[in-house]
Amino acid sequence: MKACGTVFKYGDNIDTDVIIPARYLNSSDPKELASHCMEDAIHSTVPFAANVKDGDIIVAERNFGCGSSREHAPIAIKASGISCVIAKSFARIFYRNCINIGLPILECEEAANDIDMSDKVEVNFDTGVITNLTKNKTYQAQPFPEFMKEMMAAGGLIEQTKVKLGLK
Repeated sequence: MKACGTVFKYGDNIDTDVIIPARYLNSSDPKELASHCMEDAIHSTVPFAANVKDGDIIVAERNFGCGSSREHAPIAIKASGISCVIAKSFARIFYRNCINIGLPILECEEAANDIDMSDKVEVNFDTGVITNLTKNKTYQAQPFPEFMKEMMAAGGLIEQTKVKLGLK
């Protein structure tokens, strides 16, 4: 599995209320949520929803996804077209919610420090290698274990379970 896209860069402690503001939680439609994703992020010079393209990548500092445990946040990110989130660290529940819905995320401090807004980045999930194509640099993250790769390839835990139960 690979991802390749342009980077949207954010700082520390981007919480779930910044990822998807609470005023939009009356919708469970992924595309509606995506249209408001990162709307309140003041750390970025580029408006997210109007500029994100399928395959793009979010890179952030520490504690990305802190705050509430709502699944709306990773759903909004995934539905916006983001192919991967790279950060120094993630809030624990956010991390698991991402895996459960099939949104690949990687912790890599060196990459998070060095990658800048609008850099072009490629990620190989099988090896954990992150390549900054703009700067011609590589970084090593921990590759996903096989069971997590299978879950993400299926589209998340629910979709994988449907396949295993023969419902799909």
